[in-house]
Amino acid sequence: MKNLMKHTALPILALALGAFAAAPAWADDGDAKKGAKVFKKCAACHTVEEGGADKIGPNLHGIFGRTAGTKAGFGYSAAMTQKGSEGLVWNEETLKEYLVKPSKYVPGGAMSFVGLKKEKQRNNLIAYLKEVTGAAE
Repeated sequence: MKNLMKHTALPILALALGAFAAAPAWADDGDAKKGAKVFKKCAACHTVEEGGADKIGPNLHGIFGRTAGTKAGFGYSAAMTQKGSEGLVWNEETLKEYLVKPSKYVPGGAMSFVGLKKEKQRNNLIAYLKEVTGAAE
């Protein structure tokens, strides 16, 4: 019986560790419905619908895959335009970094929003943006 326990414990441990290691892949997924609530903080300056108006900030429809500072018709700060010319393209990863503290990610940028400290809020917001901005990701 002792041998049986010894030999069955390893596969069970391996399965448990495998499940734990896989957790970050699904744990990072945000909740778009909760993200809609987070977006209320952004809505004073941004719209998301296709053809939506620019406000203080640009309309975000089509943001995924767009080079920073390049939405036609919007007057970006020199700092944001420079980031774009350096190769910054908006995707899930770059938005996650940017949304922590926009002024640190793009020093000299015009966005006055202080950022989202909570990772879950950022994940939820990005899930919402992916859903409503025509993201192909």
